[in-house]
Amino acid sequence: MDLNYLFISLTPSWTSVAMLIGYFLYLATVGSILPGKLVPGATLSDGTRLHYRCNGLLSLLLLVLLLGVGSQMNLVSPTAIADRGLELLSTTFIFSVLVTLMLYLVGLNSRAKSSSLKPHVSGNLIHDWWFGIQLNPEFMGIDLKFFFVRAGMMGWLLINLSVLAKCVIETKLSQSMILYQLFCGLYILDYFFYEEFMTSTWDIIAERLGFMLVFGDLVFIPFTFSIQGWWLLSNNVELTTAAIIANCLVFLIGYSVFRGANKQKHVFKKDPKAPIWGSPPKVIGGKLLASGYWGIARHCNYLGDLLLASSFSLPCGISSVVPYFYPIYLLILLIWRERRDEARCAEKYKDVWAEYRKLVPYRILPYVY
Repeated sequence: MDLNYLFISLTPSWTSVAMLIGYFLYLATVGSILPGKLVPGATLSDGTRLHYRCNGLLSLLLLVLLLGVGSQMNLVSPTAIADRGLELLSTTFIFSVLVTLMLYLVGLNSRAKSSSLKPHVSGNLIHDWWFGIQLNPEFMGIDLKFFFVRAGMMGWLLINLSVLAKCVIETKLSQSMILYQLFCGLYILDYFFYEEFMTSTWDIIAERLGFMLVFGDLVFIPFTFSIQGWWLLSNNVELTTAAIIANCLVFLIGYSVFRGANKQKHVFKKDPKAPIWGSPPKVIGGKLLASGYWGIARHCNYLGDLLLASSFSLPCGISSVVPYFYPIYLLILLIWRERRDEARCAEKYKDVWAEYRKLVPYRILPYVY
């Protein structure tokens, strides 16, 4: 690719800025006014709990409907995002840098004592900017951490739909593109259908909001998780019937493990006595679930993650490693995160964790130590 063309493509324009601001304004508005289940978050160290309005699915469906109607009326171009992909990437990256600098400065000057807003300053500027200072910063009553992850997941689907529209317009639609779009679409819709489960994840409960999370939510998720779609737009892949069936099986198995394990964990946190697979749950030390998927392997939800990520890339064939960036990255990330989780759990639960490890010796993969 010509470097001059690449530079021009990456240069933000007022159009890309307007698209990004309009997107955020839409999410902030509908997120505040549309009906949705009000879900209590985890109890924080000071005894307080945040509450999250889980109306992401309704917000997403309404947005897609509005964009579809706007496209039919020639008010918006269905390929606007696909045509300005690199431009939107750089615009969103710059926004992430600026907003996290603001979060750093606001947090640095905060005198709040609550668990959500109390600043945690290490004195290392890079560390504090990267990992964040405050746990749950807000802007005009909007919880920014929950807002940004919602924006990233919806952004992923919007990019995919725009790439799909471009593919249809250019008559390049293939079985591979249909499979990729189908798997990602189902995954994202499922995410928002079970959006309340997000309130019990580590990122929401314990991670402070800094560049790591903001960049991950707004830039990394939508723009790298959609690499397969971009790649298929320029590369034709013919799949055999056997390959299509195998790909569907990988997706279905991955989804079953991913959703099943996360649902069991979420339900257990809300009601420790709720049955798992029709039987009373086995609990170690009154704290750790050792039934269902969590009695088969520790961190078994990561296996579901990896299978799903692989199913998004398999429609691209094996001629290039580029479409496999996401599953390769995720494999590295989850190996690191699994080790970090093990260390944290050992420190937090001590003897209870040691007992759980004896009962469930396998890590991520069943029968693999």
